[in-house]
Amino acid sequence: MRLFNYRTWFTGALISNVGAWMQSTALSWTVLTVLTENDATAVGINMALQFGPQLLLVPVSGLIADKYDRRKVLLVTQSAMGVLALILGVVVTTGLVELWHVQLFALAFGIVQAFDMPARQAFVSELVGQGDIANAVALNSASFHGARLIGPAVAGVLIALVAPGPVFLINAVTFIAMIVALLRIRRSELQPSPRGAKGFGDIVEGFRYVRKRGDLLIVFVMAFILGTFGLNFPIYISTMTSVEYRADASTFGILSSAMAIGSVTGALLAARSERPRWTYIIGGIGSFVLACVFAALAPSIWVFGIALAVAGFTAQLFMTNANSMVQLTSAPEVRGRVMALYGAVFMGGTPIGAPIVGWVADLFGPRSGILVAAATCLIAFVAGAIWWARARRGDRMTRTGTLTLPPATESVDVVK
Repeated sequence: MRLFNYRTWFTGALISNVGAWMQSTALSWTVLTVLTENDATAVGINMALQFGPQLLLVPVSGLIADKYDRRKVLLVTQSAMGVLALILGVVVTTGLVELWHVQLFALAFGIVQAFDMPARQAFVSELVGQGDIANAVALNSASFHGARLIGPAVAGVLIALVAPGPVFLINAVTFIAMIVALLRIRRSELQPSPRGAKGFGDIVEGFRYVRKRGDLLIVFVMAFILGTFGLNFPIYISTMTSVEYRADASTFGILSSAMAIGSVTGALLAARSERPRWTYIIGGIGSFVLACVFAALAPSIWVFGIALAVAGFTAQLFMTNANSMVQLTSAPEVRGRVMALYGAVFMGGTPIGAPIVGWVADLFGPRSGILVAAATCLIAFVAGAIWWARARRGDRMTRTGTLTLPPATESVDVVK
């Protein structure tokens, strides 16, 4: 926070993130209760449309993040998402909205987000420099999930008192904060990374780089499983709220905020560490499995809320440390492409997992959907634990699980 550029970025991102969580809450509730009759599969399809482009466009989006000025890329993507939110807000407010409208919006938003994510992730290193990346990533997560404390609760109250439409309009306005922040950043104080991408022939280099890194591959596998089946909480929370506990939109918002309490705590804990820790990566996903089982068996809505907080805490330990590890140990000239691949495997599995989880929730009940998350993430935990046990025999990791980072000149070959 001592850096002007990062303070400016953090403030704009916090305001924008509040709007994003408001929109996410309103979107899931609109599809589940306004446009359908508690159809969890429809919510899953909507999520698939939103996150599918991140998987399909990863070669091009990563190339753009490495080839062009990331600040300018973000100005374009943030402006485009603001316009999309405004259009959706007008359609919903006027009462003209239909399910296909929301699905088309989700797809368009996903396409823009596919280009925004790798540029945004890689831009953090330009704001703070190599030495502060881990702390900056953790604070970004705290901002994201801190907004989750406010956004869903406010959205739930607005939906219950007024209607979903104004929520989308408010989100469109919050994009202004991010655009202003990007314009105020002092370009002279940025620490730009080397531009390793020159043309489409360089796309393959990012894939080759990750393939040679055993540590990155195991994190990518774990992130894929967690993102595909574990983090479909818009489905889990909305269906448990409306079907299992027969509650309203305000309760849905409060439960979403309850999960954010755990997420913020996990992000702040990760921010205390200067280096990512494998104990948090492996232990985080293992504890997440237990939290999901706890949530699935929760006898009351209050116990379910506590389970969500635990799930948010444990998932965030994994996500923050995994993200920091990928950024810190990737060569600067390919970081944009590596982060694009990471984002693709982390969120790109949603088109596969969300409809499956939604179908299971429709057929067998919401609790069964959460147990799918527990069972699949158990596989990720076992795979990661086996790799970690073998890796500890090497000389790149201390006994506490903290990564021993090589000098910057060795970053390309950090793991032979």
